[in-house]
Amino acid sequence: MEIRVRPAEREPVRVGQGQTFLVVDDHPLVRHGFALSVSEIRPGATVIEAGSLAEALDLVARTAELTLVLFDLNLGDRGGPDGVRLMVEALGERPLLVISESDEVADIVDSVRLGARGYILKTSSTQVLEHAISLALTGETFLPLPRTVLSGTVAAEPVRAGGLLDRLTDRQRDVFQLLLAGQSNKEIARELGVLEGTVKVHVRAIMQKLGVRNRTQVAVVAARSGCLPEAG
Repeated sequence: MEIRVRPAEREPVRVGQGQTFLVVDDHPLVRHGFALSVSEIRPGATVIEAGSLAEALDLVARTAELTLVLFDLNLGDRGGPDGVRLMVEALGERPLLVISESDEVADIVDSVRLGARGYILKTSSTQVLEHAISLALTGETFLPLPRTVLSGTVAAEPVRAGGLLDRLTDRQRDVFQLLLAGQSNKEIARELGVLEGTVKVHVRAIMQKLGVRNRTQVAVVAARSGCLPEAG
């Protein structure tokens, strides 16, 4: 495991042959904790750290092989939506995951709309972080909408759970439940013993039947319908 803290020098950042992650947070202990967690999740990866938006943007510009960025939403010098937007623009196709103490739906939705590949609460477990990274690196979005907040937001328009599930075939219901559990297409395929391509077909069919375009909207429809699984 390798954790490197880089100063804002102008030379290109030289990293190893494996993946390279950047953790951006202005609280050193929190930042280092996430760096350690990433190193445990991705053995052999290089993890670099930044304590400000300026330092983070500099590191992004100088790290050609950057794999993924974990970015604190409430960064002291320039956080919030503006900071997320600037980082996403600087990263291009490279994924960014927002980390935050806030479970406000507005913060979650704004972050994803700005291009973040997911939103991780700082109270989340290492398993959640691992799952979010895996999804982001496969081009998907991790969005653990907090059940209590989400339910309160959409409760004004309740939808009968049975009515929603009646639209789906038995296999689509299986895929639907695993989607709500946050599993990737590959993980769903492994769980159900089918090809990943088959899962993609089911996911597209589910979205069409529910009238949504992405996994985020699937979660919202599920919350309205009372279909979210009980928290463990």
